[in-house]
Amino acid sequence: MDNLKYYESKKEFDVFVASTFSDLKKYKQENKQADFNSLLLTDLYEVKHYIIKRLSTALTKGNLPQGKYKADDFINRLFIEVYDHIDEVESEKQLYPWLFKKANDLLDDKIDEEEFDDFFLKNIDTYTQSEWDEMEEKFSTDGGGDLLMIEELDDMSYNHNDYTLNHVFIEDDEKDWIEKIDRDLSAKDIENQIALVLHHLPLEIRTVFQLSTFKHLELFEIAQIRNITTEEVKLHLTTAKKALKLSFINRYPLK
Repeated sequence: MDNLKYYESKKEFDVFVASTFSDLKKYKQENKQADFNSLLLTDLYEVKHYIIKRLSTALTKGNLPQGKYKADDFINRLFIEVYDHIDEVESEKQLYPWLFKKANDLLDDKIDEEEFDDFFLKNIDTYTQSEWDEMEEKFSTDGGGDLLMIEELDDMSYNHNDYTLNHVFIEDDEKDWIEKIDRDLSAKDIENQIALVLHHLPLEIRTVFQLSTFKHLELFEIAQIRNITTEEVKLHLTTAKKALKLSFINRYPLK
């Protein structure tokens, strides 16, 4: 997608989406659905990857049956939903998070929300090295969710994980531990550990973390997308970051 080269970061993509708002409204008023969909296709670039990631994880965890749904099923439905309900969007700044909310609602209609299984979180600081290795082996064998639908990514240069230590939000007073991780682990090891932990977190916490970290959405925007309060968003982010931090500290302790 060539026009994405003009954006220095994903954070700026919402500015582009906002710039299409008036044209989308005009096409809807003029009943030009083909023009509307052509422009919307560009707007949905990031939303499509969000759908793929959520759908892949749902398939891996058994929340949806294998082979029944594809990302395009949700994208096609999203075109209809956006065209039919674009008038709900009151301003250009609301468009980008609103597209994610529409996608999120479609997914939630199909995916049975998993029960809050807090066993992983309660025991994250007690797992042994062999238990971590076993979890990672199973995670890799299952495809880790993100890999199952990689063929559906039309831009193979898209980094669909993009996990780094920065996403763990380590404090300055843990300098010795940070130096050990940087010395002993490769970027791929770090990425795999973060992906592994996120995979085992409850759906709500994982989704909030991904919307904040990788889609750079504000707390109030995530709250709107997930139909929860901003305080709940803050709590989920804190829980995810704590789980990630504990997983590294306990799997790779200082000696």
